[in-house]
Amino acid sequence: MKKKTLRAGIVGSGFAANFHYDALTRVHGVEVEVAGVYSPTPERRAAFAKEREIPAFESLEGLLDASDVVHVCSPPVTHEPVTIAALERGKWTIVEKPLTGYFGDGSDDFNGDSFPRKRALDEAAASLLRILEAEAKSAGKLLYAENWVYAPAIQKEREILEKTGGQILWMHGEEAHSGSHSPSYGHWKLAGGGSLMGKGCHPLTAALYLKHVEGNARDGRPIRPATVSARTHAVTRTPGFRDAGHVRANYTDIEDFAMVHVVFEDGMPADIFASELVLGGVHNWLEVNANNHRAICNINPNTAMQTYNPAETQFKDIYVVEKIGTKQGWAPTSPDEHWFTGYQHEMEAFYANAAYGTPIQSDSRLAADCIATIYASYLSAEQKGAEVEVPILDRK
Repeated sequence: MKKKTLRAGIVGSGFAANFHYDALTRVHGVEVEVAGVYSPTPERRAAFAKEREIPAFESLEGLLDASDVVHVCSPPVTHEPVTIAALERGKWTIVEKPLTGYFGDGSDDFNGDSFPRKRALDEAAASLLRILEAEAKSAGKLLYAENWVYAPAIQKEREILEKTGGQILWMHGEEAHSGSHSPSYGHWKLAGGGSLMGKGCHPLTAALYLKHVEGNARDGRPIRPATVSARTHAVTRTPGFRDAGHVRANYTDIEDFAMVHVVFEDGMPADIFASELVLGGVHNWLEVNANNHRAICNINPNTAMQTYNPAETQFKDIYVVEKIGTKQGWAPTSPDEHWFTGYQHEMEAFYANAAYGTPIQSDSRLAADCIATIYASYLSAEQKGAEVEVPILDRK
């Protein structure tokens, strides 16, 4: 059978746009033609387009009209308007995490340290409902680009749950490293939060996803989050912090450490950690403790390959693994980092869905559960860890 051809349009020209473009080169079940890129900064979009020999669009509308599938890789503050614009045109819309959030009151002097967290929860919920309503009316579909869901280790755990009927009793997981790539990260009004939003969304969504899988496999309906208790800390902004230059420490009004205790509808818990304080590369993992098995999903680092390099300069042109800090000595060198982290797998699934209607694992309901849980967690942290109910949001 001849493969269907779909045109891909990329919104954004930064870190996320880079790995989306790379993942598109690995899609095999569909012929992908990159229609072009749009970014509001002319110099950045021109450079991105020139390097990849693709068109640069001067308007978002022009890119949307030229695309079948739209990749929303712009900063989180722009996700809602771009996503709704794409859905209103009937486009399949791949949205980077986090889907949406609360980005302040629009004032230049907005400070993320001092606003009421209940406002953030309410505003984020309203944004989610607007996006879900746009999807419900659209001929297209929202595809939530949470690569952890498609990481091979998480998908293997999905298979185990579905085939054995296992009940998840407790999960704990973490995403941590020494600070974000993004220049907009560190400002609540641009990122919608700190480590909980930028890091915690990954293991949290994987945990939420596996409870969806468990419930669907056993009862035909997902098991969703019920309550959260959380604490957050701005460690690198405390007076006693001593900066040795190894972790990012220029955050304006966000936390750099968070821990969340989620209780699901069935009474089972999960504990999630998110941090900007960890050296030695990215630390991504989720442990699943079920009534019939245990699984430790190591996404980064893993031991598929390890290298010993006696001289830093010797590996100057060799990519080892994200944020490793130094290439000298022993390193968990990833032979194919994008494969282990699920990027190419999610793109293959998303394009198969857009072309042929095959099922996806990461959708708008999962994204809504993630955002609702995160902002309920911020409210809990404001209340020094008090238990807060997670609002369950679905399209009307």
